Amino acid sequence: MAMNVCVLFGGISPEHEVSLRSAESVLNHLNHEKYNIYPVGITKEGQWFYFPGTDYGMLPANTWREAPGVCPAAISPVRGQGLLLWKDQAPESVKIDCVFPVLHGENGEDGSIQGLMQIAGIPCVGPGVAASASSMDKSLTKLLVGETGVRQANWYLARRDSIRNRMDRLVRDIEQGGEYPLFVKPAGTGSSVGVSKVRNTRELKAALELAAKYDSKVLVEEFISGHEVEVAVMGNDTPVASVVGEILAGAEFYDYDAKYNSEESRTVIPAEIPERAAQALRDAAVTVYKAMGCRGMSRVDFFLTYEGEEVVFNEINTLPGFTSISMYPKLFEASGVPYENLLDELIRLAMEA
Repeated sequence: MAMNVCVLFGGISPEHEVSLRSAESVLNHLNHEKYNIYPVGITKEGQWFYFPGTDYGMLPANTWREAPGVCPAAISPVRGQGLLLWKDQAPESVKIDCVFPVLHGENGEDGSIQGLMQIAGIPCVGPGVAASASSMDKSLTKLLVGETGVRQANWYLARRDSIRNRMDRLVRDIEQGGEYPLFVKPAGTGSSVGVSKVRNTRELKAALELAAKYDSKVLVEEFISGHEVEVAVMGNDTPVASVVGEILAGAEFYDYDAKYNSEESRTVIPAEIPERAAQALRDAAVTVYKAMGCRGMSRVDFFLTYEGEEVVFNEINTLPGFTSISMYPKLFEASGVPYENLLDELIRLAMEA
């Protein structure tokens, strides 16, 4: 019998539009003979709707709510109720075998959705509550990865209160601890939302204020001169790493526009680096994955320094992008796992966990 799979997309985070693009790609590649697919979209206001259509191009166009048959929906926290659909006044209950959250950012990959599925007793693709929450908060990630011996950039944690009320003192402390250029990023966003590269005091202040709009905690990091490389990891108890891919940003760094809007950004898969460096990156990716307690999947991002070819951990993404240009599916495709098979394996791993 076909499994009932609920694909969640959208969400309230600044990465809403990225989620719509990822979900379009996932829905187009899921095997409709193996699965009965129930797409459920979450609006920016937090409302949930069942999308029964098959024209998945309506998602990135953000017209999906206009499709015939769209109705309010929710995943019930009561075990056994599954997906509730309000087609009429009384809700209809649909048993869900697995949830595939194609969500990014707040309430998507921070452990919130994962906690709901745990309460509801529904297997969920990707890491669980603790791994998702710890990986979403870059300051917690830094602390956990710091215990593994994998090198990471020097960092400083700033808080919103200090940014708003003690900016000059905060900037002095940062400048005493590191040299420009520096990177400033919110502790809890993905897709490079709110991230800035700064070269002087004026730019640092502006970047801190920008990042504080997205999170109460802000990281200031040392600039690492090196290749920007990524490794996809998949598995539960015995995770495996993909080939290494390199990002060639169409901007000074791989920000949101460079990722999703620039025609100049491109990727090199596999990365044109020595095999010993590639193996070191794959090993480090699995080490970080295990240290964070991940299962299912994650993408681990590094720098490979131009001088000395040192591996420097950057960050981990527990629900990486699945758009047509996203690195996670492309890395595994280059490793011999086609997109459709990758989705099958991720669902299998969720059912196994």
